[in-house]
Amino acid sequence: MKEQLVDAIANMMEGDALRLAKEMLEAGANPQTVLDAGHEAMAIIGSRYDHKEYFLPELIVAGEMLKEIAELVRPNLGIGDAQATPLGKVIIGTVEGDIHDIGKDIVGFMLDVNGFQVVDLGVDVPVQTFVAKIREIKPQVVGMSGFLTLAFDQMRITVEAIKEAGLRDGVKIMIGGAPMDDEAAKYIGADAFGADAAVAVKLAKRWTGGK
Repeated sequence: MKEQLVDAIANMMEGDALRLAKEMLEAGANPQTVLDAGHEAMAIIGSRYDHKEYFLPELIVAGEMLKEIAELVRPNLGIGDAQATPLGKVIIGTVEGDIHDIGKDIVGFMLDVNGFQVVDLGVDVPVQTFVAKIREIKPQVVGMSGFLTLAFDQMRITVEAIKEAGLRDGVKIMIGGAPMDDEAAKYIGADAFGADAAVAVKLAKRWTGGK
């Protein structure tokens, strides 16, 4: 049934996707299996977007499906409703000059269903917006995404601005995106590189004491 769910999400069959997710959970499937299906489907959608098979409308539909599936899965994870105390606050965004968001959206989805309060700043996010939001929200974790090579320097500039604002010691910073790696994290001044959404969740939990 997991494969059917992956296909339904990837092929924009919203009704089928929600029905399958609900049936899996009601049948006692591991909630993580449902999340994994969403993750796999979004990777397919991202590839189709990169190859110009899908466009912005499909990404919007996929994002809405993820949100609805997240609401179905959340109670089965024992996290409780939206009023429950979150494990921590996370700000995520794609840095200025870059408008890729599929990877960021998957990370946001996975953090959300794992009990974090996620503030998504969107794409092409200016340095000042990151700084202002960190000052306002006081998150424990900041995630910066970038797909283009220009993102390396933009991420580094953003980290420097956070440092100059006196906010760096209060947050852990992770980076993600196709061209990023551990060496990039060192260059940028981030605390870690998250290779995928699962790693991003593990990092966030470690940094916030959520195991």
